[in-house]
Amino acid sequence: MDSNLLKQLLMIGIGTTSLMAERLREVSDQWVRDGKLDPEQASSFVNDLMQQFKSEQTNWEAQFQRQVRNVLQDLGVPRQNEMDELRGRLDRLERQLRDLENKLWR
Repeated sequence: MDSNLLKQLLMIGIGTTSLMAERLREVSDQWVRDGKLDPEQASSFVNDLMQQFKSEQTNWEAQFQRQVRNVLQDLGVPRQNEMDELRGRLDRLERQLRDLENKLWR
């Protein structure tokens, strides 16, 4: 999956969280003005809901990351450590080839 797409998805998540928090505060402020909640209850209400949302969001992000890893694995996209290992092996083979070529030309 393209890292730019992942960044965009992350930004959408952040934007959604910010929008939800702002709307939640607006609603709780309206309830305070309407006398349905006192300011302390409204603050507690918003804080509790935001804490719950953050907890669920963390779980969602972990699940999303697992799904992305599974999709990439299913597509045959190698992990970074596998690529690093292959680059190291390729470097060693290139060195060995140069050494053999140098021995032949002497």
